[in-house]
Parts: sequence; structure tokens; C-alpha cells
Amino acid sequence: MSNRLKHLSWSQLKEMKETTNLVIIPTGSIEANGLHLPLGLDTIVAERLAGLVASKVKAVVGPTLEVGDSSSLDDFPGTLVIRPEHFKLYLEDICRSLIKWGFKDILFINGHGKNVPIITQLADTLQEFDEVRSAQVEVWKFIKFQGENNTESAEIGHYHGGEAGTSVMLYLEPDLVDVSQWVNEPQRDADLFPEIIKYKKLSTLTKSSTIGNATLGTAEKGKFLVEMAVGRIEDFLKNEWNA
Repeated sequence: MSNRLKHLSWSQLKEMKETTNLVIIPTGSIEANGLHLPLGLDTIVAERLAGLVASKVKAVVGPTLEVGDSSSLDDFPGTLVIRPEHFKLYLEDICRSLIKWGFKDILFINGHGKNVPIITQLADTLQEFDEVRSAQVEVWKFIKFQGENNTESAEIGHYHGGEAGTSVMLYLEPDLVDVSQWVNEPQRDADLFPEIIKYKKLSTLTKSSTIGNATLGTAEKGKFLVEMAVGRIEDFLKNEWNA
């Protein structure tokens, strides 16, 4: 039986609910990720990770929110933008529906950084339900934390569309990576004040929407990063939430 909500009949869902209270909700974006990567990188990776995690524990994979707030990338063709308030309300309605049908543990596997504060606000709201627990995995920071020393280009290896992102896609969906178009493009200007949060279009920092050396990406590195991330999430769900 599939563990994806959209594949189940209501009677199959009822049967699965007898063994789990856990639902995993993938979220992502549709935005430029370099000349070599698909617009749906964040969504594809979040959805694949959700499926891999759900195969390790008892969980239902809920609907994917494919588009988020990518306004900082809207200079690049194909980038779609959902305003934060709309994203939050839509996701909140999904969560309230799932809670109605008995799900008490909600894990957001989120592939897009701009979605993080929106999901955090929602998770705070959901605490009005006494028995509901929620947590969020921000995919790219999570992967960086698991394998920071496994990129040849160090810190910049985890930047937008660079070595880490390219490696993960080469492992998960190699047919969607056009290596003939990948580039080595360092950030245009050095950040002299990294401790200050700044707001600017990504096009002011990069011509291709890649920051870093994507040509260092390999499927082997991607396999390591994905397996480390999935294993760590599995540990959390089993040890913290008894999934």
C-alpha cells in the first residue's frame, strides 16, 4: 500500500491511521537554481526525502506545497511567487484538516529557506492543539549540517545551486541535471558584514543564479548527503516521537 495520502482511498487511510499518527508534509519552491538544475529543485528534493523517511518509519506523506515565496529570484524566468500570507493560510488549512482526521505529529520537510519563518509561525499557532507536535527540517541547512566537510568547496559548496545541491540532484534525479550547462560562479561581491541580514535580489550576486562551483557535484557526494540526512531524521522520529 502506498504511504502517500493522494494515492490512498479513505478506507485505506483509516487503516493506516490505526498504526501511525505521523504525517510528513513536503514544501518547496519553483525558482531558478542555475542553468543546469530544474526550477523545481527544492520541491523535488523535499518530496523525495519525505518518501525516503516515510519508508523508514510508519508515516503518511501529505500533499506537497510546490511553490513558496521566491521573490528574491523573480528576475529569473520561470520563478513563481506565493505571498507568505497565502502560503501560511493554505498550509494551515491542510494541517487543520489532517488534525481533524487524527494526525498528531506533523513533520514539515521544507526545501526552501524563505518558507522557514512562515512554517515556524504556523507551528506556533498549532500549539493550541494540546496533543499536536510539529517540527521542521530545512533541507539545505540540514544537509549542510550533516555533511559540511564533504564538499570540496567548503562553505560555498552549500550555496544556491552549487556543489551540494547539484550532488543531491545527481543522486536523486540525474536525468534532470544538464551538466553541459553547469558553471563555477563565485558570489559577485564579498560579504563584508555577514552578521547583518540583508535583503537584495539574487541577480545582484550571480548572473546564472548559481553561487559556487556546481561542476564539483557528484552522485556519490549526493548519496552520502541524502543518506546522512534521512538517517538523522529517522533517528529523531524514532527516538523523540516514537514513530
